[in-house]
Amino acid sequence: MRKSVLLVACFTTLSLLLGGCASSLTGDSYSRDEARRVQTVRMGTIEALRPVKIEGTKTPIGGAAGAVIGGVGGSAIGGGRGSIVTAVIGAVAGGLLGSATEEGLTRTQGVEITVREDDGSTRAYVQAVQENEIFRIGDRVRIMTVDGTSRVTR
Repeated sequence: MRKSVLLVACFTTLSLLLGGCASSLTGDSYSRDEARRVQTVRMGTIEALRPVKIEGTKTPIGGAAGAVIGGVGGSAIGGGRGSIVTAVIGAVAGGLLGSATEEGLTRTQGVEITVREDDGSTRAYVQAVQENEIFRIGDRVRIMTVDGTSRVTR
């Protein structure tokens, strides 16, 4: 009973850690470094929209946390040398599962926005979908760029 409680606590901790790793890719989110910096603003008209998936993060945190949890869980099975073997198997399996979990939890739905800018150029921008901002073909939009990072907003 105590081992199962420990396992549940470990998996809960892993989920919380991985959820905290996700950064926002929406058009209204700025990093601390981008705040209070001058931005270039261009205007344009949306020519095309396409739904895309933005892959999740792939940091060592998910794999490492999963390996620790799997190793602890695996060591709880068996005794003596059997405990060591199951700990290693649990660590490997946990690492793979933790890495896949991190990527899955941080994956997000995005939109590719193709804009004909007022200077005549056409560019495509990808950002996460926001509930409070719906784009339509023909909409006039602003493209704001700071340090090479661009955002499309209405």
